[in-house]
Amino acid sequence: MNIRHFRSLLDINRKEFIRILDRSLEIKKLSRENHLPNSLSKKTLALIFKKNSTRTRVSMETAINKLGGNAVYISHLTSQIARGESIKDTGKVLSGMVDFIAIRTHEHSELLELCEIASVPVINALTQKFHPCQLLADMLTFYEEKGSFENRTFSWVGDGCNMCNSYINASKILRFNLKIATPNGFEPDASVLNASSDTVELCDLPGKAVENSDLVTTDVWASMGDEEDHERRKVLFKGYQINQNMMDKANKDAIFLHCLPAHRDEEVTSEVIDGPTSRVWEQSHNRLYTTQALLEFLAEVNV
Repeated sequence: MNIRHFRSLLDINRKEFIRILDRSLEIKKLSRENHLPNSLSKKTLALIFKKNSTRTRVSMETAINKLGGNAVYISHLTSQIARGESIKDTGKVLSGMVDFIAIRTHEHSELLELCEIASVPVINALTQKFHPCQLLADMLTFYEEKGSFENRTFSWVGDGCNMCNSYINASKILRFNLKIATPNGFEPDASVLNASSDTVELCDLPGKAVENSDLVTTDVWASMGDEEDHERRKVLFKGYQINQNMMDKANKDAIFLHCLPAHRDEEVTSEVIDGPTSRVWEQSHNRLYTTQALLEFLAEVNV
């Protein structure tokens, strides 16, 4: 059997994407009514984390627990990975013990290596190249409030990082227009961009990217692994801050999203992140429901 992994959003098509979003809304409703099913009973999710996490770890552990399964957290510092065991050997062992493997690591190639040998579904819990689980929550936040993605315009302002790459993938699948503004030298991955050139526009000014937008989003200026470059980036990214003046350029009913953690008053002002256009907290909570729907989906398509 060919295993369906979740390496990036491109591992699902538009119909499946909407199916996951619709199921997320159902689960959200069932959760509030205290009627969640045991749909993942006796299933186990292994979490291989080489990077620190709050939202991803908590959402994944809670997601499977609430659906009747359980999670095993594996830090690279306290496992045999720290003593040099390869990710492939680790993956072969875990494949005979668990039902899903999620990996959060720096190099995207390490995720791909794991997918090559794993006999259970592998989930990208973040790599340097993509962060697809976060995008499910971002899209759910917009979908729940605004509905259709067609003829919508989204804006990315800041570093062309893994989140930006995943927004590009989402635009390709869901067919919304995506306008991107980054400082020179911080553009998104060229191969990812070229594959979605018909839905993406690169803008030379952040204000231009935000004009007439339905959704405005950003990320920290220095992602995990780039901390040593933080002070230099603060200078280069100064004009890319999402403040109220920037939000005023978007549509009146536009919403603001941020994957968190945020560096307040750097990439976004407190006025915006705590303001009426912000959906950041709902977005963070939606990580739980989209993860539950994703796990159900992977369990169903890998029977």
